[in-house]
Amino acid sequence: MSTNTAALPRTWDLTGYFPSFDGTEYRAFKLALRTEIAAALTRATALPVLPATAAQLDRAALAAWAAAFAVLEDLGARHSHLGSYLGCLGAANAADEAVQAEDAALGLVGAELGKVKTQLLRAIRPAGPDVLKVLLAEPALQGAAHGVQRQHAEAVYQMTAEQEALAADLGVDGFEAWGRLYDTLGGKMNFELVHPDGRRETVPMAQRRALMAQPDRPLRQAAFRDGNTTWAAHGDVCAAALNGLAGTRHTLYARRRRDHFLDAPLHDAAVSRETIDAMFAAIAANYDLPRRILRLGARVQHTPALAWYDLEAPRPLAPVPNYSWDEGVAAVQSAFDSAYPQLGAYFRGIVRDRWIESEKRPNKRGGAFLTGSPVTKQERIYMTFSGTVGDVVTLAHEAGHAWHTHVLGGLRPCARDYPMTLAETASTFAEKILVHGLLAEPGLSPERRAFLIDMETNHTPAYLLNIPARFIFERRFYEERKHGIVSPTRLCELMTAVQREVYGDSLEVGGEDPWFWASKMHFFITGVSFYNFPYTFGFLLSQALFQQFRREGAGFLPKYEAFLRETGSASCEEAVRRTLGWDITQQQFWAEAIRGGAGAVEALEEIVVARGW
Repeated sequence: MSTNTAALPRTWDLTGYFPSFDGTEYRAFKLALRTEIAAALTRATALPVLPATAAQLDRAALAAWAAAFAVLEDLGARHSHLGSYLGCLGAANAADEAVQAEDAALGLVGAELGKVKTQLLRAIRPAGPDVLKVLLAEPALQGAAHGVQRQHAEAVYQMTAEQEALAADLGVDGFEAWGRLYDTLGGKMNFELVHPDGRRETVPMAQRRALMAQPDRPLRQAAFRDGNTTWAAHGDVCAAALNGLAGTRHTLYARRRRDHFLDAPLHDAAVSRETIDAMFAAIAANYDLPRRILRLGARVQHTPALAWYDLEAPRPLAPVPNYSWDEGVAAVQSAFDSAYPQLGAYFRGIVRDRWIESEKRPNKRGGAFLTGSPVTKQERIYMTFSGTVGDVVTLAHEAGHAWHTHVLGGLRPCARDYPMTLAETASTFAEKILVHGLLAEPGLSPERRAFLIDMETNHTPAYLLNIPARFIFERRFYEERKHGIVSPTRLCELMTAVQREVYGDSLEVGGEDPWFWASKMHFFITGVSFYNFPYTFGFLLSQALFQQFRREGAGFLPKYEAFLRETGSASCEEAVRRTLGWDITQQQFWAEAIRGGAGAVEALEEIVVARGW
């Protein structure tokens, strides 16, 4: 590919949120939100709890509670609008202290909003099934059944209203502060890269992952080594943050009578323990499939196994293309247009309207994400585009998230609030459309085909080895954290042991990444714990969806969109069953989804053998 200077914009337009940061409109929005939250809290606190049976219902109180739920939903949407805006500004410039201060202040607003929710949970907690049925029949709650039922399930585990209010207040400068500390540290962090030729360069930590995806192995090794030297220097701070987050969660879980630390993340993910256990059992029984891919990588680069810094490296199956931003956008656009015209039209619009931030520059935070406003119903994609194929795939991935949110746009806010498990299906489905679109290009050379097959299979170890390793590590860390602080040294030991267990002989002995727990920001997200298993869930579910799409063609897309629309209105199991008729609680379902990728692995093996590697 050529590397022409990109004509398309690389920075996003955030004026759809507010004309300017801290301007008149911004201040008015913030003031109105704070004022209305205070008023909602006063009203909610004065209302009596709902009774256990319908015979005891007070109709006036019932209508008042239905209205209070609707108000909380509206306030939550407006708070999300403000949080999304500040999140965009903070990610794009981690050095902006004014934005950091506003984000911290928004935490106080969120704490007050949390108190309103606490009052609603207090009210709904004693309600029996017949009371819930009558409540959900109120006009103000039409289309909100799933959201209200989830709140009732959550209410069972609430502390007293006074204790929940105190926890919300303390969380601003305690629990949430640990996450802000890590975000600020990571966003400002640089490391000194000693190039293989001895040249020294100061590099933002956000660019380290792109360096470890380069074809030059000594450069990858240098980025890995020197980056970890910096993470090790900050190991005590990172360990304090991680221990602080887990310790706070354990304390709150105990106070809320949660039996297990996975109960809350599974509730957040709207999935059952039965389903997740079935999925990980199927993965463990099929570890050899992703390990085969890594063994092929080692064979191609002429090493006995891969080191951690080799896991995202391109293999020399064809000249590695360098994508300009224009070319990356064009590749995604072409694939979407061919396979899924509605998605293609949507993507064209978000590029045109500058809803994507992709520029490579200092002070940007690492990672990529999709955010958006339930108020304006606009989405924004954040990433740092460095020109790798992986960056193009990331663009398609985040566009899939954006499309999912767009499909839900006509529903009320609580019905658009889908769990991460089901969110990742749309993003990974979009990735597969991109890769298969590139494979379908006319005049594709054997070399290019080999490269694309390699790219497609390269994701399998990430979802079936890397993510499970994160899940197992976090589970074991939380078990140990019950008994006291876990030191940086012990965290490194846990991480190394899990990587050895999951990757087996496909990972070079001594080639593990002991500091992965520190460098992976997912472990430090305050809004949700165990920010890992939903990725694998989404990957495998999207694998099943895409296999069905290939069998049925365009006729499958209406069912796919029906599934997307259900994601905020049902559990994972129910959303899939209602629209697709599949039972995802069965290990066999997940095993078939895993084995659906065997054809691409076999094609890659044939290519490697044919080339004499």
